[in-house]
Amino acid sequence: MSDLLERLRGRGWRMTAQRRVVAEVLDGEHVHLTADEVHARAVGRLPEISRATVYNTLGELVSLGEVLEVATDKRAKRYDPNAHQPHHHLVCAQCGAIRDVHPIGNPLADLPDSERFGFTVSDVEVTYRGTCPNCAAA
Repeated sequence: MSDLLERLRGRGWRMTAQRRVVAEVLDGEHVHLTADEVHARAVGRLPEISRATVYNTLGELVSLGEVLEVATDKRAKRYDPNAHQPHHHLVCAQCGAIRDVHPIGNPLADLPDSERFGFTVSDVEVTYRGTCPNCAAA
């Protein structure tokens, strides 16, 4: 389970009913929803929430650094509440399912000096691609 709600409360983020619902929808482990999926789930909890409110709230959460915007291919961006724990993503090439993974090792350290071309590297994004069990069984 992510600690998104606790992090937002700790920051003193104004928790309106709409913001709370968006944060609740995003809170969890291996959550990588599109904005439309967040809106659909939020409407189930708060029927009057607008699509614009969901998009604005997601933008705020990304700006705050509390949610990551994940683009793994040409599909819609997804929103990941696991913003404070280093991890990579495992993506199904067929259905687009995403899982957080925590491989052993440090990919930043694995880049040889000869391949840095003078860059001071501060971050690494790794995406593993494959076929999930559901798609493989189909």
